Amino acid sequence: MLTVLAHPDDETFGTGGTLALYARRGVDVYLVCATRGEAGEMDPALLGHYATVGEKREAELRCAAERLGLAGIYFLDYRDSGMPGSPDNRHPQALAAQPLEAVARKVCHDIRLLKPQVVITFDPVGGYRHPDHIAIHKATVRAFDMAGEPAEPDPDGLPPFTPQKLYFHTMPSKFLKAAVRVFRLIGRDPSKFGKNHDIDLASIAEIEFPTHALVDYRPVARIREEAAACHASQGGQSMNRGLQGAISRLFNRGDSYMRAYPEPEPGEPVEHDLFDGI
Repeated sequence: MLTVLAHPDDETFGTGGTLALYARRGVDVYLVCATRGEAGEMDPALLGHYATVGEKREAELRCAAERLGLAGIYFLDYRDSGMPGSPDNRHPQALAAQPLEAVARKVCHDIRLLKPQVVITFDPVGGYRHPDHIAIHKATVRAFDMAGEPAEPDPDGLPPFTPQKLYFHTMPSKFLKAAVRVFRLIGRDPSKFGKNHDIDLASIAEIEFPTHALVDYRPVARIREEAAACHASQGGQSMNRGLQGAISRLFNRGDSYMRAYPEPEPGEPVEHDLFDGI
């Protein structure tokens, strides 16, 4: 299994339950991470002996990967683009500013190298419209097709390879709508969610992608929490506490996915194993 994501913490806060579950089942689970999260805000006290935010967040990712049981991490070595409108958008190495084909070729190489049966990435809106999430979604979709094209060259001469399934991790609309209702009840504006109040949770809750697969990760929920705690600079130690944790426990019992390939047949039942049919 290969998951292709944008920043350190995406692997845990988004798909962590799924990755931990399959790692415990003996699946070789790999991560391609496009950046080191350099644009993330961080309390200087949390940097410790690390020289930069990117170094600290990479260390947190490696801690989480060990807890989750990942078999390996591959970086694409782009830079975090930050949220829309931030100065980080204009950095020459910013992921969101790169040509789609160039990013896709890097992902294509890793697909050919690792030969995953199942590939996972973000949904088309990147979960909450982060430009890097959307960029890596597009690059992964292109790379999934590119990897099987005999005419597509590889820097190491690797042969073509096509994975058997491609999934998009989605945000459950039931969970999001419940969160929006609760926030409004307690006087919080759901259109200004997040540490920097730059996530419009209300509008995101109106987006509904089909659920083709639902992975119940409750058997490894504790492992996911341990991995989240590794991301201390991103609030991982408290993500399962307070209001957010209570809403999650009530309405979110697993990771939901839209299957992009093979395209589901009309009326096909929801899968509970991403390796169904393999």
